[in-house]
Amino acid sequence: MDIYEQIVQLRRDGRRGAVATIVNVRGSIPSFQTAKMLVRDDGSIVGTIGGGCVEADVWQAAREVMESEKPRTLKFDLNQDPKYDTGLVCGGTLEVFVEPVLPPALLYVFGAGHVALNVCRTASGAGFEVVVTDDRSSYATKERFPAAREVHALDFDEATTKLEPNEASYIVIVTRGHRDDMRLLRWAVQTPARYVGMIGSKRKVIAIFKALQAEGVPAHLFDRVYSPVGLDIGAVTPEEIAIAVTAELIAFRRHVTVALPHLSWFKGAQEVDDSSPASDTEESVDLDEHLPDHSGH
Repeated sequence: MDIYEQIVQLRRDGRRGAVATIVNVRGSIPSFQTAKMLVRDDGSIVGTIGGGCVEADVWQAAREVMESEKPRTLKFDLNQDPKYDTGLVCGGTLEVFVEPVLPPALLYVFGAGHVALNVCRTASGAGFEVVVTDDRSSYATKERFPAAREVHALDFDEATTKLEPNEASYIVIVTRGHRDDMRLLRWAVQTPARYVGMIGSKRKVIAIFKALQAEGVPAHLFDRVYSPVGLDIGAVTPEEIAIAVTAELIAFRRHVTVALPHLSWFKGAQEVDDSSPASDTEESVDLDEHLPDHSGH
């Protein structure tokens, strides 16, 4: 099987893998420079870098690389390490570069107003493949969203039965109404998507959290929900909000570990009394309330 065709197929299927390439050779080794091996997420391989203990070590490293999504370079000295002594004439050194093969970063945007429009622009420019869905056919058009991979004019309940986010997917909910946001969030937290974000004020977020929990949605499912969506950079306009949202998406895609100014109110929402003065005085700008025709969504 052609290894390059297999890499393309792996990405099309939304799966992960890692490619190992011999990048430097000195002396005699049981393969050749530029030899490649693809390790799929199920552990199967295509190609070889020579077999034996070296290949077994590289296979293990490839599994780790596809999980961390960060490349590694491995060095092997077949002269010095006794575990590589198989009685063969090989006795050189080699370096193997292992890089992740990742599925496209697919972003599902629900809503087709001003915020969604700008999120599509900024996120697609950052390398995300965007799928836009709205229940208004006049808004959900390819002409309005030329950068989107797909645009669907569907009732949101219908959309949730047709769209299938995987572990490499991101979901951003920016519809024009609380009811749509809530039913989409109910679905989103039960998908394997790696990121779920929803626009909204503190009051709205906590109200939705409590309503869904009362329906029986387990509270722990909200631990990965970011709402208000985006980094806290003081964004006000739809264009600024889109930048804040895209920045948060990039941080997740790149596995940023440093502290970031997230504003997720789902975490700890059970302990917050929505009727307290703080829930009003600390409320952030809610686009639902400040864009009269909801076109901000």
